[in-house]
Amino acid sequence: YVRFHLISPLIQQSAENIVLFDTFVNILSHNLGEPAYEADVAQLEYKLVAGEHGLVIRVKGFNHKLPLLFQLIIDYLSDFSFTPAVFEMITEQLKKTYYNILIKPETLAKDVRLLILEHGRWSMIDKFQTLMKGLSIESLSSFVKAFKSQLFVEGLVQGNFTS
Repeated sequence: YVRFHLISPLIQQSAENIVLFDTFVNILSHNLGEPAYEADVAQLEYKLVAGEHGLVIRVKGFNHKLPLLFQLIIDYLSDFSFTPAVFEMITEQLKKTYYNILIKPETLAKDVRLLILEHGRWSMIDKFQTLMKGLSIESLSSFVKAFKSQLFVEGLVQGNFTS
C-alpha cells in the first residue's frame, strides 16, 4: 500500500483554483484510464483523490509491480497534457457533479456546516458559480504549472517494501 499526498497552498487561495484543481485531477484520471488498464488486470489498484489541500495518490497491490504503476502516474502528472475536447468534457461532467451536490439537502447542509467551521473554505455554490462563468484552457495550464512548482509531499509506504 502506497499513499502520497501532494500538498500545495495554491489550491485554497480561491474558488477558481479549487475548480481548476478538480478539473486537473479529473483530466489526469481520464488520461490514465487506458495506460493503467493493464495494471488493473494485474490486480493493482490506484486512486487519485482531489483532497482539500492537494492530490492524494493511493496505490495498492503486489509489491513487485507497484513501483511501475506509481511511476506511470508520476510520469503522467509531470508531463500533463490535454486536448480541448477532453477539457470541455471534464468541465461539463464537473458542472453536473457540483449541481448534484447542490440539489441534495444533506450534502448541501454538510457543505454549509463546514463553511461555518473551517476558516478559508470555499462553498460548493462558489465553486459552481465559478465553473458556470467558464474556465479557460490557458488558466488550467498555468494553474498546473504553478501547482507543480509549489508542492510539499507526504508519503506512506506499508507492506513488503525495504526502506
